[in-house]
Amino acid sequence: MEPISLTKTQARKIILHAAGLARKSQFGTGIEAVYRLIDHLGFVQLDTNYVVERAHHHVMAARIPDYRTEWLGQLCEDGSIFEYFTSDAGYLPMHDFRFSLPVKRAFKTQRAPLSPAEVRLMKEILDRAEREESLMVGDFENDRVEASSGWWDWRPAKVALERLYLNGDLMIHRTKGFQKVYVLPVNVVPRETDLTMPDDAEYAHFVIRRTLGALGIANAREIAWRARRVKGNLIKKELEKMARSGEVMTVVVEDLKGPLYMLPGQEMNPEISSEVFILSPFDILNVFRHRLKDFFGFDYQIECFVPAPKRQYGYFSLPVLAGEKFIARMDAKADRKQKVLIVHNLHFEAVDLDEPTIEQFVRALRAFVKFNQCRDIVFKKSNQEAWLETIIEGLSK
Repeated sequence: MEPISLTKTQARKIILHAAGLARKSQFGTGIEAVYRLIDHLGFVQLDTNYVVERAHHHVMAARIPDYRTEWLGQLCEDGSIFEYFTSDAGYLPMHDFRFSLPVKRAFKTQRAPLSPAEVRLMKEILDRAEREESLMVGDFENDRVEASSGWWDWRPAKVALERLYLNGDLMIHRTKGFQKVYVLPVNVVPRETDLTMPDDAEYAHFVIRRTLGALGIANAREIAWRARRVKGNLIKKELEKMARSGEVMTVVVEDLKGPLYMLPGQEMNPEISSEVFILSPFDILNVFRHRLKDFFGFDYQIECFVPAPKRQYGYFSLPVLAGEKFIARMDAKADRKQKVLIVHNLHFEAVDLDEPTIEQFVRALRAFVKFNQCRDIVFKKSNQEAWLETIIEGLSK
């Protein structure tokens, strides 16, 4: 089939619509919208960083104005979604459960052999899980033989629990304090859930369709991202077959290297609102740094992983999107005791901001302050003092 040619503007619109960022409430409101969004994206990354509200909640609140953080827990409790570590830790719709099985098999078969002591400990933990129904790390005595060398140096019981979770022998629920509770799958996976292992081609087709549905337009490497734990996967081979058969479309975007792909039947010119979104660094839109640069001209890097002397914009800089342009990045921290959102650095991109866009930014900031359980906002620094003054004035009204 002949490739479809797109301008960058057309491509950006398709990408934003796929990410659920065409407009606020694109998936509706309430807990039903949370499920619809997860079901559409197929995977929402979970992150423990609590500088501002955690990433998985941030992703929801950016798109669902009435979002409440307890809704994710409720959807886990009723068996609509589950937590697992595919490409990263995240939430997935329960009806996709069988497609997590190849990843679990990979964790079991692709790691170094376990010692008899490790195998024995894992069996003891599973036996205990059957008796007690749920377990936490705190339920085990400190079984470390040598002193810890850091937070990453887990004790044997913690390692065993995590291995059992990655293997699929245990699953995770979360307490209100975000602590992990390990439970047997039989106690949380609905009885009607399909548990058959997909074959390699079926798994590849699933990953391709799911990833393109969430990214809108992507190359083969980006599509294979969700299957990166499964060595020898057939993503590239099956993607080529699907392109030949018309199950996916080949796309050419001006000035960008291909081949790129998208699903057929997508809206080719979706309407994008002028609303402003303050996004998590772990948002689906921001997963691939090169993609932001190619399609949006936005050179972004989350700098919490960068040594402090080398940071340009701040420890936890949040991308700010207006319509189809990134207009700023905001290094923010929620002081929950004082109920103040501290913006250490509000750095504007080289764009012209009109009054309606600044008004939309003010609305987004008000919502973000409230979402982070704060009452006030304080700005420490900006590269555009005039715009910052206008924003502060707007927030005071």
